[in-house]
Amino acid sequence: MSARVTRTAMVVVVVLALTVAGCGAGDDRASGGAADGQGTGAVTVFAAASLTESFRRIGKDFEAANPGSTVTLNVAGSSALANQINQGAPADVFASAAPANMATVTEAGNTDGTPTTFARNQLVIAVPRGNPGGVTGLPDLSRPGVKVALCANQVPCGAAARTALAAAGVALTPVTLEQDVKGALAKVKLGEVDAALVYRTDARAASADVTGVEFPESARAVNDYPIVALKDAPNPAGARAFVAYVRSAPAQAVLAEAGFQAP
Repeated sequence: MSARVTRTAMVVVVVLALTVAGCGAGDDRASGGAADGQGTGAVTVFAAASLTESFRRIGKDFEAANPGSTVTLNVAGSSALANQINQGAPADVFASAAPANMATVTEAGNTDGTPTTFARNQLVIAVPRGNPGGVTGLPDLSRPGVKVALCANQVPCGAAARTALAAAGVALTPVTLEQDVKGALAKVKLGEVDAALVYRTDARAASADVTGVEFPESARAVNDYPIVALKDAPNPAGARAFVAYVRSAPAQAVLAEAGFQAP
């Protein structure tokens, strides 16, 4: 075989190899997987209601950092989201407002990997703007005639409220138990109650309508927020990329600005 033929054969082999590699990369992008470390395609995120504003912004930032990605949020109480996931609702990522609700998904075998805490949150007393009732702490909520909204017991903000009230030795009967923190906050904004126990971040987001009153017992009821990619995620690569992004410095800065504490 001549040297010219040998060189020609080598060129053909290299071209074929590059062609096959190029086809493989194209298939990865078309399938909605990750290319060059970027999560692409549609990513569906089930997130606790208290993450609504922050995750809307983080979702947009993720899309900008990962061209071709679209983030769809489903926000509700963590307990409701956990039930939806365990019943087979299609989702890529779950971000819970408490480890207990995450545990129900993990124990059902529906997570891909170990959940990671990415933020923490504390309660405040939400009262009408300017605090016309002069509420300064939890004991004020048990005064005669004061109407209070709490989250339902199975919701993380409800569990945290019970812990804080017990720490303060305050017994009260709420006029309503809401299915997520946004529902409890709405009762204050609408003037249907005099106060509600909500997260600091939610009171801050609604500062045009409510005032958040800090109280010391909230330190006894700090909620950890875990996040995880889900086992049957329609877009596994996108799910892992979004989880990693939430833990990145840009996303952590968004959470800190909203009032979340670092994990």
